[in-house]
Amino acid sequence: MDAEIFYVLVGSVIVAAVARWRGWPAPLLVTVVALAVSFIPAVPNLRIDGHVLLTLVLPPLLYSASLDVSFVSFRRSLPQIRRLGIGLVVVTTAAVGLVAWLIMPSLTLPGALLLGAIVAPPDAVSAAAIGRRLGLPRRVMTVLSGESLINDATSLTLYRVFAAIVAGATVTLGGGIGQFAVAVVVGVVIGVVAGLAMHQLRMRISDPVVIGTFGLLAPFGVYGITEHLQGSGVLAVVAMGLVVGYNAPRTSYATRMQEAPIWLSADFLLESFVFGYIGLQLPPVLAELGATQVGGVLWLSAGVFVVVLLVRPLFVYPASAWGEFWSRLKLRQFERALASGEFQKRSDAVAEKQRRAGRAGRRPSEEELRERFRESQLSWRDNAVISWAGMRGVVTLATALAAADLAGLETEAAHAIVVVAFLVTVGTLLLQGLTLPLLIKGLGVADVSDEEEEDRRQLAQVRARTREAGKVFLDEKRTAWERTHGVASLGWFDRFAQRFTRVERDTAQGQRDEDSMPRPSRDELVGLSKGWLQVRRDVLISERDAGTLNEEVMRELIHAMDAEELALDTRMATGPAER
Repeated sequence: MDAEIFYVLVGSVIVAAVARWRGWPAPLLVTVVALAVSFIPAVPNLRIDGHVLLTLVLPPLLYSASLDVSFVSFRRSLPQIRRLGIGLVVVTTAAVGLVAWLIMPSLTLPGALLLGAIVAPPDAVSAAAIGRRLGLPRRVMTVLSGESLINDATSLTLYRVFAAIVAGATVTLGGGIGQFAVAVVVGVVIGVVAGLAMHQLRMRISDPVVIGTFGLLAPFGVYGITEHLQGSGVLAVVAMGLVVGYNAPRTSYATRMQEAPIWLSADFLLESFVFGYIGLQLPPVLAELGATQVGGVLWLSAGVFVVVLLVRPLFVYPASAWGEFWSRLKLRQFERALASGEFQKRSDAVAEKQRRAGRAGRRPSEEELRERFRESQLSWRDNAVISWAGMRGVVTLATALAAADLAGLETEAAHAIVVVAFLVTVGTLLLQGLTLPLLIKGLGVADVSDEEEEDRRQLAQVRARTREAGKVFLDEKRTAWERTHGVASLGWFDRFAQRFTRVERDTAQGQRDEDSMPRPSRDELVGLSKGWLQVRRDVLISERDAGTLNEEVMRELIHAMDAEELALDTRMATGPAER
C-alpha cells in the first residue's frame, strides 16, 4: 500500500505539472487521467480509510487556503459566505435526503439525510483553480473561497448527527442544534487562540525553518485537539489560518518569504493526490455497484445528481436578493444614526478608549464606514458562476467511505452511499468543471477593469500617505544623525535620503547611488533603510485595518518591500567590509 500511494502521488504530480505547463485546469486533467488509468488491469485498487483521508489531507489544505484569504474581504463577504456555507448546506442536505428517501425507502429517512450531508459540501479547489486561471473578480473568488472554508464544518456536523441517529442514538432537533452550536463555538475559540499563539511564536522566533516546521504541524494538531473536544476541527483550522494570515505582515520578511513556497508545494502535492485518488476509485465503486440493486442505485445517483445541480442556483439567487435587502436596511439605520449624531458620539468614545490604550490610528471616513455596511455587490452573472461552481471533492468521498463504520450501516446501504457519492463527485467535476470556463467567458465575468481602477486609486492614496510618513521618519532620523555625526555629515544624509523617494520608480539607480556614497557606518545605513521599510509597512497595515486598502494590494506591496529587505541583507552579507 505504501508503494501504491507513492506511485499515485508521483503520477498525479506529473499530470498536474503538465496541466500547469499547458494552462489547463489541473484538477480536471488529473481526475480524467486517473479514471482512464483505473481501467488498466495491472493497476491495483487503492482504498484509504475515510477517517485517515480527512485527518491527513483536509487540515493542511484548509489552513493553506485560509492563509491566502483576505480577512478583510472575508469579513465583508461574511453574510454571503455564511448563507452558502451554512444555509445552502442545510438546504441541500434536506432536499437530497427527501429525494433519496423517496427513490430508495430502504435507506430510511435518517440514512437518506446522512447521504444528503455527505454530498452537500462543494469542494472549491477546482473552482478556485479555474477562477484564478481565468481571472475571476476578487468579489467572486472571495465568496467561493470563503464558502469552501466553512461548508465542510457544517456538513461534517450534520454528518455526525445523522450518523448517530442511524446508529441508534436518540437525537432531538434541539440536541442537534446544540451540538452544532457547541462545534462552532469550540472550533472558533480554539482556532483563534491557536492563531494568536502561532502569531506570537512567529514574532519571537527568528529562525524561519523552525517557524515553517511549526506551521506544517499546527493544522494537524489543532484539528485533532478540536475534534477530541467535540468541536469543529474544520472551523478551528480555518480560524487559525485567518488569524495567522491577517497578522503575517507584522512578522519578519524571512518568515513570509519562506512560508509561501512551502505551502504552494504542499497544496500542489495534496491537491494532485486528492483528485488522482478520486479518479482511481472507479473499479472499487463498480465492484460495490455489482453487490447492490444496480437499477435502484443508478436511479438514486441520477436523482441526487439532479437535485445537487438544481438546489444551488435555486438557493443562490433568492439568498442574494435577501442579502441586498438586508444590506440596504442596515445602511438606512446607519444614516439615521449619523444624522442624529448618535454615531459620532459612539465613535468619539471608541477613539478616546483607543487613545488611552495607546492604539489610536486613522479614523475611517463616513464613506468608508458606509462601505462596511454595504454587502459586496454580486451581479446576476457573478451569481451564475457561483451557482455553477458546485463541484464535489475529497470530503464527499471520504465521509462516504467512513459512513459504514461510523453509522453502522447495512452492507447494501453502505455500498449505495459510496456509489452515489462517487458518481456525484466525478459527475460534477467533469460536467461543471469542463463547462465552467465556457460560462465565465460567455458571461464576461472575468472583466476586472473596475477592480484594477480601484486598485490604482488605492495605490495612489497609500503612496501619498507612505511618503508623508516617510518624511516624518526621515526628519526624526536627521535630527538624531546631526547629534551623532555633526552638521558636516548632514549633506551625506540628505543625499542618501533622496534615494528613498526614488526607490519605487528607479530601484537600480537608487542602488548605484547608494553604493557610490561614503558610508560613515554600515550598521547605521542598514538601520535607516530598514526603518524606512518598516514605516511604509506600518502605513500599509494601518490602511488595511481601516478598510481603505484592499488586502491583496497590500500583500503585493509588502512582497516588494520584502524583496528590498532581502536585497539589503544580501548586500550586507556579501558586500565589502566596512571602511
